[in-house]
Amino acid sequence: MTLRLNVAALAPEPYRAFLSVEAFLGDCGVPHATIELMKLRASQINGCAFCVDMHSRDMKKAGESDERIWSVAAWREATVYTPAERAAMALTEEATRLADHGQGVSDAVWQEAAEHYDDKQLASLVVAVAMINAWNRLAVTTRAVPAGA
Repeated sequence: MTLRLNVAALAPEPYRAFLSVEAFLGDCGVPHATIELMKLRASQINGCAFCVDMHSRDMKKAGESDERIWSVAAWREATVYTPAERAAMALTEEATRLADHGQGVSDAVWQEAAEHYDDKQLASLVVAVAMINAWNRLAVTTRAVPAGA
């Protein structure tokens, strides 16, 4: 697979804006591990090899266990995530798969997330889901090559 074009070089202004959002997410009051779990899960759903590779590597560098990284695809059955992390991943899945059920994010999933996160954190979770879905679309469309490839 070969990269089709370099968005960062050809559209630097919006690319820098994306990086500004990422900087916000780095200090938004939601644990970094939770944000990374969300990014990995959305990337798996969207089939973004570049982002799956990058976020798995980032999680490993941050000290995450192999079990927590490898279990993201089956997080519902895995026993290594906190209730708050599970709520964030459920929110990520429903917000990423909007077309799958035609009703957006369910009240049940939203309420579960609201039990673990305050309004500011919920806003950050929504931004995180939107951002990773945008990154996935950039990477998949341009055929970004994973570092491990």
